[in-house]
Amino acid sequence: MKERIYNFNAGPAALPLPVLEEIQGEFLNFKGSGMSITEVSHRSKWFDEVMVDATERVRRLLRLDEGFHVLFLQGGASLQFCMIPMNLLLEGQSADYVNTGTWATKAIKEAKAQGKTVKVAASSEDKNFSYIPRNIHFSPDAAYTHITSNNTIKGTQWASFPDTGGVPLICDMSSDIMSRPFDVSPFGLIYAGAQKNLGPAGATLVIIRQDMVDRVPQHLPTLLKYTTFLESNSMFNTPPCFAIYTLQLVLKWLEETIGGLEKMEEINREKASLLYRVIDESGFYKGTAEKESRSVMNVTFRLPSEDLEKQFVQQALEHGLGGLKGHRSVGGCRASIYNATGLDGIKALVDFMEEFARKNG
Repeated sequence: MKERIYNFNAGPAALPLPVLEEIQGEFLNFKGSGMSITEVSHRSKWFDEVMVDATERVRRLLRLDEGFHVLFLQGGASLQFCMIPMNLLLEGQSADYVNTGTWATKAIKEAKAQGKTVKVAASSEDKNFSYIPRNIHFSPDAAYTHITSNNTIKGTQWASFPDTGGVPLICDMSSDIMSRPFDVSPFGLIYAGAQKNLGPAGATLVIIRQDMVDRVPQHLPTLLKYTTFLESNSMFNTPPCFAIYTLQLVLKWLEETIGGLEKMEEINREKASLLYRVIDESGFYKGTAEKESRSVMNVTFRLPSEDLEKQFVQQALEHGLGGLKGHRSVGGCRASIYNATGLDGIKALVDFMEEFARKNG
């Protein structure tokens, strides 16, 4: 097998090597079933154990009380952009949204497409979404306030979550879920596509508070109601079994190997600090996000020219460092350093960046 590279892709992204090895080891005969996990029935005891364990690990890692429900859905975060206002923004109500770039912009668009009343409480569009807005005035009577915790494209992240004065927070945490501990109590709903920090594409984690569940209208299409999946343990129809199984193993790795979210945050901050240091001290690389808004998950930067950026990405790959090309909408370079990216990969990237700058600066 070809030697594995250090994977800095933004999603689908790196998975922990021990997880991949565990999948490999039991792929043909899952837990003595004589079948692959991709073959067992989602109604079987084998998959039921996967679902229960994944749910319990989410609850433990995030310290969820009984007022929160854990669901595994399909359609990615993009489907949640429309499901959230459909389920939770009722007739005559309005919701606050904070626009911090691409994914928040899409969420706003999908809510407005339904004819819902949306107030953009704050936006960082004036500076090309390079910062997280501060001192925001939220509507005290809003049905909810929607934010995107981390912008993979622009490289920005909420360092701490805003005080909405009791209005339920709804958050797209696709790219930084399980990267740090936080207080879940202000959140009415949290959602995250798995393919960045939780597992492979195909599963979407949704954590919803009971008072949000109580809002769901009965007239909605069956597969677009949160209550449908709550009442069926996320198995109204066939769930993405392999994606949920992998997600369960990632949570197991995070809980048992890493030691939980406090330890994961410590590692993540060390990784980001190493990369931002070489960017700031080089005089060659330039970070694209304002320093106080920088993401710990997605480090975005530019080089002196687009030609050098192309050379950087190509030569990095030749050195076993993949996925460093910036998003097609903004260009530049980006290192996505999610939980599964180890310090060894960061150190290899830093060494390459320093050498590239020395030769081309």
